[in-house]
Amino acid sequence: MQTPGQAVLLRIYTDENALVGDRSLIDVIIRRARDARLAGATVLRGRKGFGESARLHEHRPFDLNDNLPVVIEFVDEEARLRAFLPELDDLKDIGLITFEKVEVLRYGGHHVEPHA
Repeated sequence: MQTPGQAVLLRIYTDENALVGDRSLIDVIIRRARDARLAGATVLRGRKGFGESARLHEHRPFDLNDNLPVVIEFVDEEARLRAFLPELDDLKDIGLITFEKVEVLRYGGHHVEPHA
C-alpha cells in the first residue's frame, strides 16, 4: 500500500493455542504475510469469545491453560490481500476470514483529509 485511500481490512479469527506442527498458527500467518510484503499486521487478543464449535474461550483466574480468541488484522490493497489468501489454504485452525472495505486516512508519513 503506497498512499492513503480505499483499501481492505482482512481479519482472520483463531485462538492463541492453534498450532501448525510445533509452531504457533499466529506466527506462521504473520511470517507468511511479511514474506508476501503486505503493508502490516496487528494481532489482537480477545477477552472472551466463541466460534462455530460454540465452545467458550475465556480467561479463568488461576488457570494456566487459557486459550483466548485472537484476531489478526491486515489493511492493504484488495488485490494484494486476495493474492495472499492462497497462502492460508493449508492452515486448518483458522476459524473465519472476513474482508471489509475501509478508507485509510493515514499510512506512515502520508496524510489525507477525511471526506466532508
